[in-house]
Amino acid sequence: MKSFGTYISKHLASFAVFLLILVIVNIILFGMTFYHTVSEDYGESSPRAMLEMTSTAATTEGLPDNAVQKLRQYNIWAMYLTPTGKCFWTLDLPEEVPQNYNIQDVALFSKGYLEDYPVFVWNTDEGLLVLGYPKNSYMKLTSNYYSIEAIQKIPLYVIGMVGMDALCLFLAYYFSKRRIIQNTEPIVDAIETLADGKPASLHVEGELSEIAGSVNKASQIISRQNEARANWISGVSHDIRTPLSMIMGYAGRIAANEATSDTVREQAEIVRKQSVKIKELVQDLNLVSQLEYEMQPLHKEKIRLSKLIRSYVAELLNSGLSDAYTIEIDVAPEAENAMLECDARLISRAVNNLVQNSIKHNPQGCKIQLSLKSTGEALSLIVADNGVGLTPEKLQELEEKPHYMESTDERLDLRHGLGLLLVRQIVEAHGGSMRMDSISNQGCQTTLSFRVSPTRG
Repeated sequence: MKSFGTYISKHLASFAVFLLILVIVNIILFGMTFYHTVSEDYGESSPRAMLEMTSTAATTEGLPDNAVQKLRQYNIWAMYLTPTGKCFWTLDLPEEVPQNYNIQDVALFSKGYLEDYPVFVWNTDEGLLVLGYPKNSYMKLTSNYYSIEAIQKIPLYVIGMVGMDALCLFLAYYFSKRRIIQNTEPIVDAIETLADGKPASLHVEGELSEIAGSVNKASQIISRQNEARANWISGVSHDIRTPLSMIMGYAGRIAANEATSDTVREQAEIVRKQSVKIKELVQDLNLVSQLEYEMQPLHKEKIRLSKLIRSYVAELLNSGLSDAYTIEIDVAPEAENAMLECDARLISRAVNNLVQNSIKHNPQGCKIQLSLKSTGEALSLIVADNGVGLTPEKLQELEEKPHYMESTDERLDLRHGLGLLLVRQIVEAHGGSMRMDSISNQGCQTTLSFRVSPTRG
């Protein structure tokens, strides 16, 4: 997992670098936003600078032209008061601003405003120099002054910067997440495939190549194990066939020998029937393992499913079906000519398993119905009976219990057999789905759904 740690560390380092760049950008934008305002507030047009310039140039007679032009350049008015509060002179004084003051008036406006004009004062040997700035240009406090323009910009700046930072962080998160998902999604999918017991193959380069190599190695091990398991089952099935055929043959001869006592003939018939069950079980086991590990080749061809059903029922009736069972076929008109691309042998096997299941669980007899319906997009094959059915608990048990090829528990009551599993695997191998419905004492119904072929004949 060293490569995965390196991969995560690289992304965290990239995110840290991104945050550093974002902080630098914030500082640059702050400087660009407030540079002009700060340069004016504390530059040559600032109140302190203008007071020093004006006080140096001012006399009791007035101001030189260059000082006047400088003040007018920034819309600043001025007046020079005598120690008694009268004016030596004024420059562009607004009409509402008085020209005579007492000591109380001077005390009031010297630290704040005069008729809503922010004013700044400078004490000289001859008197008091007063400079007035345009209304709403500065906010004055007792110890400092602040530009109204700067105050107005601060909320906009904060909102803008917070919005920009949030957007940048979101974009960084989104693209980082997208890149991580793109890099890790194939690995996650491969691991999920391995969890299902199926092989997977990965081709990933870069930091995660080591993980991809480990997944491929695990896949190869699982593939070899599956193949070995399937080959073992196939070998055992093959080895059982010969002695089993001999047992069936001898049991059949004994059961058919009239010279043998009735008791021995009955016992021989039981041996023969049980041998047939073992043979079918071995065949199912072999077929299930091949489908489980995708080693069963499907010989697909387009067939008319209604014809396959009728052929199966005819063969079943000819095999000597007990009179306790009746079997019917119901093919909807729109499904009569529906074609399905499938392995006819496997589909017949699935249908037979379901029919035999109805027979097995209803020894007293029942009515079995095979229905075929088409919705235009799907073809549904339904096998139903009116027998004892299944309780909700039993139905849930069948859905939740693993079959004995999947179970890791040695207790047999925690597993179920191959019959329904084989049906489900055959249906899924053809891209279909299986659903069971049952009501206790009212019968059982199994629906096999397939995507219908567009070709009809």
